[in-house]
Amino acid sequence: MRFETQAIHAGQEPDRLTGAVVVPIYQTSTYAQPEPGRHLGHEYTRSSNPTRDALQACVAALEGGTHGIAFASGMAAISTVMTLFESGDHVVSTDDVYGGTFRVFDKVFRQFGLEYTFLDTSDLAAVEAAIRPETRMIWVETPTNPLLVVSDLEKLADLAHSRGLLIAVDNTFMSPALQRPLELGADLVVHSTTKYLGGHSDVVGGIIATSNDDLAERLVFRQNAVGAVPGPFDSWLTLRGVKTLPIRMRAHEANAAEVAGFLVDHAKVQDVIWPGLEDHAGHAAQKAQASGFGGIVSFRVKGSLEDACRVCSSTRFFLLAESLGGVESLIEHPAIMTHASVPEDQRRERGISDTLIRLSVGIENVQDLLEDLDQALQG
Repeated sequence: MRFETQAIHAGQEPDRLTGAVVVPIYQTSTYAQPEPGRHLGHEYTRSSNPTRDALQACVAALEGGTHGIAFASGMAAISTVMTLFESGDHVVSTDDVYGGTFRVFDKVFRQFGLEYTFLDTSDLAAVEAAIRPETRMIWVETPTNPLLVVSDLEKLADLAHSRGLLIAVDNTFMSPALQRPLELGADLVVHSTTKYLGGHSDVVGGIIATSNDDLAERLVFRQNAVGAVPGPFDSWLTLRGVKTLPIRMRAHEANAAEVAGFLVDHAKVQDVIWPGLEDHAGHAAQKAQASGFGGIVSFRVKGSLEDACRVCSSTRFFLLAESLGGVESLIEHPAIMTHASVPEDQRRERGISDTLIRLSVGIENVQDLLEDLDQALQG
């Protein structure tokens, strides 16, 4: 099956009992057994559920993997990956990661003895220099959040595997419609399904995809043991969103290209960050390893923190809210909102300035979006 067909059919055969063409919501916590110790495929919904199974199979197929392991949030998925390691193990991580990722690495897992080195993973030499005998994994976001730094996944995977390391990629910004890290050598791919996979800002979830049977077995054990699983209705909502992922991502990207071009020429804008711009440092790498540039655009306004906040509070169609990837356009101020958990000195060092604004460009009429940004910037 090709990608668009997989989004609609993978893991979603008509219901065997009724012929329903949409996977049913199996809203049950437990399952009757014909005799003790013999069940009909499911025992307890924390362990497995047919609706969740369909979501897992579908996303695994879209990522080119063989296993999908779904969770109640993206952070639950990320945290479960970290439970693969032991005290004293070391992880090399992209520095410009989502604020929640940095927080759980730095404030939670450090307390359990894991060690982290945060750096620019687009700098292959820096990554190689950071590897220690106790390093176990390279964690990559690409493009990053919110500065859209692009890392070369194939080169990083080759480096990781030459040193006996795992490589995990947060693919939330691109979705498998535009980028498939497993095909580039990644061992694990992680998503916040809250974002583009769900696509409608109405459900929270996360998922891990892999083709490594051993890793899948260990992660499924932890999924059940820790229990941070999505409910059947959340799984169903996410699966419904996935069906339209291919066409949504094309619309997001087309609008983002128009928005980025508009902002580049705007007198009130200092600079624009979008991998689709030819002067973006990662443009060539992104073009080589992905089939698109995504729907996230970041830019800095000319002026001060107050000017940036005024712009964020003045848009009509760009709603001031955290998150991203829904059909509606969102605007946010990373330093105050999504990345407030990153210490101020580290934010400034990475370029998350007080004038930086991040847009999640939706699929509305693009002319309305351009006019909305213009009136907000003009003040």
